[in-house]
Amino acid sequence: MTPKTKTSRRQFLAGSASLCGVALAGCTTTDQPDGKVVLPRASSNYALMYGPVRNERFPIPAVDISRVPKQYYRRLVAYDGPEAPGTVVVDTRTFFLYLVEGGGRATRYGVGLGRAGFEWSGRARIAWKQAWPKWTPPDSMIAREPELERWSVRNGGMPPGLNNPLGARALYIFQGNVDTLYRVHGTPEYWTIGKAVSSGCVRMMNQDVIHLYGRVPTDAKILVI
Repeated sequence: MTPKTKTSRRQFLAGSASLCGVALAGCTTTDQPDGKVVLPRASSNYALMYGPVRNERFPIPAVDISRVPKQYYRRLVAYDGPEAPGTVVVDTRTFFLYLVEGGGRATRYGVGLGRAGFEWSGRARIAWKQAWPKWTPPDSMIAREPELERWSVRNGGMPPGLNNPLGARALYIFQGNVDTLYRVHGTPEYWTIGKAVSSGCVRMMNQDVIHLYGRVPTDAKILVI
């Protein structure tokens, strides 16, 4: 799918102002009576989860999990919110992305988000997905960072690879048939998870975005709060 029109951040936000008051109280971690999550006893569980991924077009190195706060490791949590199974929910306040499962559960992932001035929110859909995507910075970004012109759509974009800013997978967010220019994607800079550093998109550890990519169908709903 190739979009013919694109929407501005202002247009994307315009239809979603009412969503800003939507609470994500339905996403809870109630594995213990006090609401705290129980971490696995063996840290090697996470070391395995975020270990090297060798059966990829570009083999992915292990994450140094000591550089990522434990609350951002992937885990299954309780969910009693209103969103249907298969919906992706991003809570920008807590730097968590949830994939709503059946049976009152959701898979929770840590994410990195946009810097101040680049935040976005609203309801949309994941119109298409791509493994090892090219990266083509939008003209607005190139205007701020002219050195990125070499990777513009006019020049064919940046080829996929371990240093590509979109990482191993990308989910493309549309409103109707209009590309919002926002993505959920992998990143080689896993130490930025839990921080606001990117130019508006939702970034995940490559191991996590591969896990999410395989479980989210095209046209899945996405809500960003």
